[in-house]
Amino acid sequence: MELFWHRRDLRVADNVGLAAATGAGDDADRGPAAPVFVFDPDVLDHASDVRVRRLLDGLAALRDDYRERGSDLLVARGDPESVLPRLADALDAERVVWNRDYSGLARERDAAVRRALDAVDVAREAHHDAVLHDPDAIRTNAGDPYSVYSYYWKKWTDRAKDDPAPVPAGEDLVDDDGLADAVDAVDWGDASDAVADGGDADAGSVTADAGPNGLAVGDLPTPADLGFAEPDAEIGPAGTAAARERLDEFLDEAVFAYEAERDYPAEEATSRLSAFLKYGEIGVREAYAATEEAMAEAKSDARPDDAPEQVEEFQQQLAWREFYTQVLFHNPEVVTANYKAYEEGIEWRDDPEEIAAWKRGETGYPIVDAGMRQLREEAFMHNRVRMIVASFLTKDLLADWRHGYDHFREHLADHDTANDNGGWQWAASTGTDAQPYFRIFNPMTQGERYDPDAEYIAEHVPELRGVDADLIHEWHELSPTQRANAAPEYPAPIVDHSERREEALAMYKRARGEDPEED
Repeated sequence: MELFWHRRDLRVADNVGLAAATGAGDDADRGPAAPVFVFDPDVLDHASDVRVRRLLDGLAALRDDYRERGSDLLVARGDPESVLPRLADALDAERVVWNRDYSGLARERDAAVRRALDAVDVAREAHHDAVLHDPDAIRTNAGDPYSVYSYYWKKWTDRAKDDPAPVPAGEDLVDDDGLADAVDAVDWGDASDAVADGGDADAGSVTADAGPNGLAVGDLPTPADLGFAEPDAEIGPAGTAAARERLDEFLDEAVFAYEAERDYPAEEATSRLSAFLKYGEIGVREAYAATEEAMAEAKSDARPDDAPEQVEEFQQQLAWREFYTQVLFHNPEVVTANYKAYEEGIEWRDDPEEIAAWKRGETGYPIVDAGMRQLREEAFMHNRVRMIVASFLTKDLLADWRHGYDHFREHLADHDTANDNGGWQWAASTGTDAQPYFRIFNPMTQGERYDPDAEYIAEHVPELRGVDADLIHEWHELSPTQRANAAPEYPAPIVDHSERREEALAMYKRARGEDPEED
């Protein structure tokens, strides 16, 4: 018997570690496996209302997938280095198996679990699963990690990709009666020790009859049980079935115009797979294999000549995800520190009232405000708009990118440390392969170019509904009277873009040790 520890891999299909633990495929001597998820208080310390709700939805879908196979999901709360050895003992498990996670926090946690299992002579095994190529697999010819995406992409696309991992059958899993017996058999010892990092025994309980670490079969906590509130945002569907439906829908048509249309937020031209990939509700090998099928179709006579390039552009998004994963893996400090150091340091303005207006979506720049309100309403933001609002915060408001990163971490359902950090540092010109400091988005030009009819803006900024698109895109140039006549409830621009652009250039030049007055 084996214990499989789920983390950011909330799926049964194409799960490398689970396939190994159950003996699915050609390893018939393994399994059966008992699946468990542990609510780790150290991880919850970095969570948010939105992401806890989305996590619980994903766990509910995973639990249903196990129940369809005659098994269930063990659910516990507490320190994994305390929970897992005790649970392995109760199951008489030969080993504990999991898939690797690459953030600094995850690696510290996994090291502690390895030590705890070693101390009680329980074998452990970690697998490469979350990305197609692990963070050490693709390096420069000199053996260094890549810091420029285009070079990384060339090697990434040339490397062979693994096939999806086999799916375990019902007999490969511990049945629900066996899981219930394990819960009853766990020896927690001193309850205060068992919940040392998870609060008191009552606070750690998920159900009334659960043990001191809330261990139960299939019973999920509410957000309130975990110290979180129900979010106001409407969070989308979760689970493998929803992920596959979304992927199939995208690859059926939209992918063949991906490069041409993905920057237009009013169009349904992006995959919307980010949250499913973040929680591991669909395997990256399965997703990539589906894009290869789309590529084969793109090369057929039934599609336009540029269809293969459109599909490849989407495959590049998978590569970007892995590029930023390897940046974080090799540079864990970038979560809070600039990847690119400036000689004199950047003197951020950090005006609290301006930052607050940005968060509320009340800057007077319509495309910026639409994006920030979409974030609040949907726990999601279109990718082009993410770049626009990030540029506005760092280059127009001259605010430290960390304010934006923290806000996104709080409100995005698909928040991924590596991707979000990489994106914010790119926008702030502090990251790897970053946008040059002198390239500053004009928010009005961006809005006019990518939302020409102001459809996206009108959807998320009700004050501007019914206003002519030309007036919306000229908002910064209108007189107070014109604004009052067009949309009296919508604010005037809080800053002058042209003036702030010059201030931003001077700020970065000083940071580089240059004279701002010199050309």
